[in-house]
Amino acid sequence: MHQKNGGARTKHFDFIVIDLICIEIAFLLACFLYHNKLDGLFDEYRNINFVILGLYILILIFAPFHHNILKRGYLKELWRVIMCNAGVMMSLLAILFVFKQTTTYSRVVFGLFAVIDTALMFAGRSIWKNVIRGRFRKGKGNSNAVLMCKSGEMGQFASMLADHNNGYYKFIGGVLLDDDNSKEIDGITIVRKDDILEYVKENAVNDFFILPDQAYGKELAEDVLRMGISVHVVIKDDILNLPNVQVGTIDKYTVASSSISNATVGELIIKRLFDIIVSFIGLIFTGILTIFIAPVIKMQAPGPVFFSQKRVGKNGKIFKMYKFRSMYRDAEERKKELMDQNQMQGLMFKMDNDPRIFPAGKFLRKTSIDEFPQFLNILKGDMSLVGTRPPTLDEYEQYDPHHLSRLAMKPGLTGMWQVSGRSDITDFEEIVRLDNEYIRNFSLGLDIKIMVKTFSAVIMHKGSK
Repeated sequence: MHQKNGGARTKHFDFIVIDLICIEIAFLLACFLYHNKLDGLFDEYRNINFVILGLYILILIFAPFHHNILKRGYLKELWRVIMCNAGVMMSLLAILFVFKQTTTYSRVVFGLFAVIDTALMFAGRSIWKNVIRGRFRKGKGNSNAVLMCKSGEMGQFASMLADHNNGYYKFIGGVLLDDDNSKEIDGITIVRKDDILEYVKENAVNDFFILPDQAYGKELAEDVLRMGISVHVVIKDDILNLPNVQVGTIDKYTVASSSISNATVGELIIKRLFDIIVSFIGLIFTGILTIFIAPVIKMQAPGPVFFSQKRVGKNGKIFKMYKFRSMYRDAEERKKELMDQNQMQGLMFKMDNDPRIFPAGKFLRKTSIDEFPQFLNILKGDMSLVGTRPPTLDEYEQYDPHHLSRLAMKPGLTGMWQVSGRSDITDFEEIVRLDNEYIRNFSLGLDIKIMVKTFSAVIMHKGSK
């Protein structure tokens, strides 16, 4: 029986079992290496062990870490394993922080566990993938398949499908839709239309692929379905060249849907939960920083400590973005006078040695401390930790249609542009390109990668002036 996308976790149940075994072995080894004993440790770390297993399963429900696992190379597999373990460890540390248990357990144990589990999980997955591929090459566990199409399409499509499924599909027969009297094409036995149902019954066919262009395909598909065989109708329309196409049904219609972002609902839920946890922590630090920063701002540039400005968020939603004020109060009025000194090519404003910034404000910007109040925007849901930078209203009003693609996801505190040398980028179109690159290639792993790079850039004072 053919499994829908929602059954991907069930399909890869063997890899899930391997991951769980690796987690248990890695956790026991980490405890043993640190404490040099196992007696009594189970009682001490039992709850944490269950939490780690629960977090792995929870993340697996929402994040497609096993999607296309048989097609991935070694480097991509290692990256997925690292991201999976990073997600578990970051979630675990966040839970320990919230419940004030960070000093109860050894962080060395967690570090050892993450390293050992990454190595074991990568080795386990790689070995098992080679076992499965070896079985396919030997003809074990394959799915016998029949392909119906025109003679000129058969060999190419069968070869492509076999290459992308590690030999899982074994094309044993084909039906031609055109008047071609060939008996074999590229090693595929050609069966007459009138004989195909008998051929399917006698040869243990599991899957039937159709590249249709006439009503006969639909009639045959119905007959094959009644035999309990999975039917795959291949859509050849140019719509499949659009990004992130997904096919579904609405009533009696088959609908191919496309969007610039490939984010799944589960990934967005995890992203939002992580935003909430981190924003709570960030707001605590914001409160502490305010105690020290507020008097300095008041002395150097009398006025409010915080600056708020209307910005444009996802799909054009207007919200107020908050920052520690780093400019004099008349900054917006003076901006018009300085437009001829704008160093950006396009719809953003930037200049070195901006006279509107007071001395302490330069320090706040250089260290990115001025951004801390945006954790409130993240908690409210207007922004995310990682995303695109929200434009001002006057910038948004000047946007061309292709610029609106930047607003396909929530704006972020950091993003692809910020970690790509934002002070060196002076072309707005390049910023749009980087934002679109992030949106099109979104993944939880990419978010983590950007956050790590952001932390490094802030520490080294790179990319901000």
